[in-house]
Amino acid sequence: MSYDAAHHRWQSYCAQAGVEIDIHQLRHAHATELINVGVSIEAVRRRLGHASTETTRLYALLDDKAADAEIRSARRHRDRSAR
Repeated sequence: MSYDAAHHRWQSYCAQAGVEIDIHQLRHAHATELINVGVSIEAVRRRLGHASTETTRLYALLDDKAADAEIRSARRHRDRSAR
């Protein structure tokens, strides 16, 4: 699937759910969460498809409070929707 196709689908899902999280924020939050739970930077690099771990280090900061807040928000929304 192309990035454009994935982006379009993601926008559609977010509109249906009433949330505003772009696909790049989701990717960043996922990388940050993996690193915060102890997944190696090398494993995250491979998962994201980065050529260099330096890119991954810039992309997924350990103390990224914004990403943590997005994850919590998405989980709250998911939990509300599951009820």
